[in-house]
Amino acid sequence: MKKEQSEFALCVNNAGHDDLEAWKVYRVVGDPKAAEVGCLGVMDESGEDYLYPADCFVQVTFPDKVRQRLLAAVRQA
Repeated sequence: MKKEQSEFALCVNNAGHDDLEAWKVYRVVGDPKAAEVGCLGVMDESGEDYLYPADCFVQVTFPDKVRQRLLAAVRQA
């Protein structure tokens, strides 16, 4: 069974990645090829997406009300 990917990930390790903020929630960008090589695509505040090692993140889920507010915040950025 394939594990469903979350829409959000929490950065838990930014060592060697100065552009990542530890303990910040990032929007996940679906990229099956990135997953094949152990990476995760995330979107920054500018709307640009980047690949980082997947072990820098823990994928998280939120209650629907929180999820909707996070998505709205991403659209406004």
